[in-house]
Amino acid sequence: MALAARALWSGGRTVASRLGCVPGPGLRTQTRAGFAGAAGGSGPALSACKGNPRLLGAAALALGGALGLYHTARWHLHTQDLRADYSAAQLSLSSQLHLTLYQYKTCPFCSKVRAFLDFHALPYQIVEVNPVRRAEIKFSSYRKVPILLAQEGDSLQQLNDSSVIISALKSHLVSGQPLEEILTYYPPMKAVNDQGKEVTEFCNKYWLMLDEKEAQRMYGGKESRAEEMKWRQWADDWLVHLISPNVYRTPTEALASFDYIVHEGNFGAVEGAIAKYVGAAAMYLISKRLKSRHHLQDDVREDLYEAANKWVAAVGKDRPFMGGQKPNLADLAVYGVLRVMEGLEAFDDLMRHTHIQPWYLRVEKAIAETPAVH
Repeated sequence: MALAARALWSGGRTVASRLGCVPGPGLRTQTRAGFAGAAGGSGPALSACKGNPRLLGAAALALGGALGLYHTARWHLHTQDLRADYSAAQLSLSSQLHLTLYQYKTCPFCSKVRAFLDFHALPYQIVEVNPVRRAEIKFSSYRKVPILLAQEGDSLQQLNDSSVIISALKSHLVSGQPLEEILTYYPPMKAVNDQGKEVTEFCNKYWLMLDEKEAQRMYGGKESRAEEMKWRQWADDWLVHLISPNVYRTPTEALASFDYIVHEGNFGAVEGAIAKYVGAAAMYLISKRLKSRHHLQDDVREDLYEAANKWVAAVGKDRPFMGGQKPNLADLAVYGVLRVMEGLEAFDDLMRHTHIQPWYLRVEKAIAETPAVH
C-alpha cells in the first residue's frame, strides 16, 4: 500500500487534478487583469499562441503565424465549392459522424465538449480514462483529455484540445467541409513552459472556419462573433482556474471532491481508496499554490462570485443567452466549466451568492430539450 501510495503521489497532479483538470505546468495564463490577446478582428484569431519568454523563440512564433495565415488563405480558396444548405446539411452531417470521447467525467474541459455535443444532438460514445494508468489513450501521443475520435466515412480523425474539438465540429456542421480538411486550419505549435517542459498549443482554436455568408448567417455581425470568441477564451484562461482552488478550498471540501471523483471516475478499488485520501491531501496543498499563481483573493470564493457576476453582466438582461435566443459556444463553454462543481459546496455557494442561477438553468434546459438525432 505504501508503495502504491508513493507511486500515486509521484504521478504528481496526474490524479490529484482531475476535478478542475488543473493543467500540468503549461503556457503562462492570464491573471485577473483581463484577456490575453484580441479575440475579434477580420482575420483568424491567433491569440491562442500566447507570448512567453520561454517559447522556442521569435522565429518559431513567426513561423507559427505564417503557418496559420497560410492555412487560412488555403481555406478561403477551397470553401467556394463546399457550400450546402445549413439546416439540412447540419442534420445530415451529424448523422454521418461516429464520435468517441475519451474523458475524465469531472474535468471541466471534457464537460465543455459534452455540453457542445449534447446541445447539437451529436451522438457519441464515452470512454472513461483511468487517470493513473491512462491505458485507454495509449494509442495517442497526445496525453491529455479530452480526445475525440471522429469517424467520417472511411476517414478517422483524432481531435485534441477541447476548444479545437468544438471549433472544428461547429465549422464542419455549418460549412460541410470535411473534418480532415478543417483540422489543418488548427495547427499545433510546440512551446516551452516556465518549467522548461515542451507543451503543445493550438493556433486559431476559437475561430470558426466559415466564409462570409456562413458567418453572417450564424452570427449576424462581427461584434457577435468577436464577443463569442472573447468569452470562450475567458472560460479557458480564467474561469477554469477558479475551479480547483474553490472545490479544494478546505480539507473537508477536498475530501468531498475526491469522493465524487472516485465515484464518477474509472478507478480500481485500491486506486480509488488511495486517490480519495492522498489525492484530497495533495490537492488541498496544491490549491494554495494555484491561489498564489493566479493571484486570487484570500477568500477564493470571492473570485468565483466575481467571475459569475461578470459573465451575467456580459449576457445582459435583454437576452436569455449570450447567443441571443439560444446558447452560443461561449454559453456552452461557461456552462460546461461550472457544471463539474454540481453537488459540491462550491456550486451551492455559487448559486446562492451570485446572479448566475437563472442563466445556468436556462442553458441546462436548452440542452435537455435538444431533439435527439435518430
